[in-house]
Amino acid sequence: MKTCLIVDDSKVIRKVARHILETLEFKVEEAGDGKEALAFCEQTMPDVVLLDWNMPVMSGMEFLKLLRQGGHANQPKVVFCTTENDMAHIRAALEAGADEYVMKPFDRETLHVKLQLVGVA
Repeated sequence: MKTCLIVDDSKVIRKVARHILETLEFKVEEAGDGKEALAFCEQTMPDVVLLDWNMPVMSGMEFLKLLRQGGHANQPKVVFCTTENDMAHIRAALEAGADEYVMKPFDRETLHVKLQLVGVA
């Protein structure tokens, strides 16, 4: 079973994403910010990270840069999941190492397609 770490400061978003991912047969873990997510990844690397951009403590971009600099052999796929939809944000996320980008709000079908595109669904 593939694992997905949902990183979002919104409990509602985490709950919705968890429900969708569980119907897609993912084992789901959650983190409320980038710092929590980094600590989780240092213990157990997930197959994919669903990552919010704007969070307290450590933003999605800060987390992504640190994760990619970590030199881990088993890097997870990272799908940014955010309300930031301008090309500059999308380009910055991809340049920092994101594999895909999905806009909030999202539905099961949209998320499933993005996960297929990165090769985990």
